[in-house]
Amino acid sequence: MITIIDYGLGNIGSVVNTMTALGVPCVVSSDPFVVGSAAAILLPGVGAAGVGMQNLKTRGLDSVIRNQVLRGIPFIGFCLGMQLLFEYSEEADTVCLGILKGSVRKFRAEKKVPQIGWNTVTVSDSNPYARRLFDGIPAAEFYFVNSYYPVVENPDMVAATTRYGETFASAVAYKNLFATQFHPEKSGAAGTILLTNFIKENL
Repeated sequence: MITIIDYGLGNIGSVVNTMTALGVPCVVSSDPFVVGSAAAILLPGVGAAGVGMQNLKTRGLDSVIRNQVLRGIPFIGFCLGMQLLFEYSEEADTVCLGILKGSVRKFRAEKKVPQIGWNTVTVSDSNPYARRLFDGIPAAEFYFVNSYYPVVENPDMVAATTRYGETFASAVAYKNLFATQFHPEKSGAAGTILLTNFIKENL
């Protein structure tokens, strides 16, 4: 079973629908005890980093998420759920979870912000976990809605990159942790294959 964290932001309904369609048992919870005893964790997200971190802290979920990831519990995050893993976000000058080294920056003016729509995701050849997760996806086009993007300090953690004015890490994969800047649950067949691969790998 996978525990989907409800912290007052995000597309919980579509995530639950996707997991149900894949036949994956899931529970939605904002209870630190439930999250702290989860076999796997999914952190969705649509919204602002400052509000997201405040909501996690208010619910007592920030330390629980850190502890679970460090314990080796399988974790997957989408969009804001990826950005909050890093140390800092330019959005509202926010100190984030600090699980991953790096920061989150806003796209510059040469492109329309936010980025909304489909974009190409190029999978890293040097990340073996990434290759397994993206296995079987012939054309890696995924759906994005983002004004900010992560800058990853450790290049070995970069699972995939995308170009939008500049090249940025659109997915990270390391040990038990996988997170994407795009929305797999809104990305059709490619997203379904990606999530299926994650489930096979971790559940």
